[in-house]
Amino acid sequence: MAFTRATGKHRRSTRMHRTTSRAAGVATLAATGVMGTLAAGPAHAATTAEQTGLTPVVGIGDSVAEQIGAQAAAQRQAAEEKAAEEAARKAAARRAATERAAEVRAAREAERRRLNAFVAPIAHSYLSTGYRTGGSLWSSGSHTGVDFHAAAGTAVHAVGSGTVVSAGWGGAYGYEVVIRMADGMYTQYGHLSSVAVSVGERVTPGRQLGLSGSTGNTTGPHLHFEARTSPEYGSDVDPVAYLRKHGVNV
Repeated sequence: MAFTRATGKHRRSTRMHRTTSRAAGVATLAATGVMGTLAAGPAHAATTAEQTGLTPVVGIGDSVAEQIGAQAAAQRQAAEEKAAEEAARKAAARRAATERAAEVRAAREAERRRLNAFVAPIAHSYLSTGYRTGGSLWSSGSHTGVDFHAAAGTAVHAVGSGTVVSAGWGGAYGYEVVIRMADGMYTQYGHLSSVAVSVGERVTPGRQLGLSGSTGNTTGPHLHFEARTSPEYGSDVDPVAYLRKHGVNV
């Protein structure tokens, strides 16, 4: 029996050809399945993505982004808090500086008032002899000052700010102190038992000048007080009017 070779388009496929065809079919099916899955919707696409190992990469990216965002937010908050603290510190420093400046001004004003204030030469005393009182007790024929009642040893004070121009023995005035006042006038304190200041010394209101007594021409312990336009005898003015002008009630 004779066999004839198949020819033309009816020739049987070789083994290699069949294998190649199967591989191509499988590839086509695989592609068709993937495309079908993707076309089926996001859920299937996500499932396929998870099966392909893409989700872990996306998940890590989201986590890192969240961490970076949290760190950035924390840094912003820390910067804002630091800025707020710095602003509060500067505001407190400004308030403190303003308060210190106000305190300095108040202290200066208080010192200015103190230096410009006047006080009585003898505390809690009264006039025992008035200004221009006449009589033979005074060489000029009248009293050139006023007398403040004071027991021996009573503290005598400067009536205001000034500079001592005389401190020591003053003849008929006994131990005396003469002060050139800040306003240009002069005040005299006579018949002292002791002197506590020296020439050239600056004094402030209330500064103790010495103690009252009865030195010089006097009939008993008291303070002789004069207000003058110069340090010399005979330039006297009304000492009561002078003290009252400066707020001293005598």
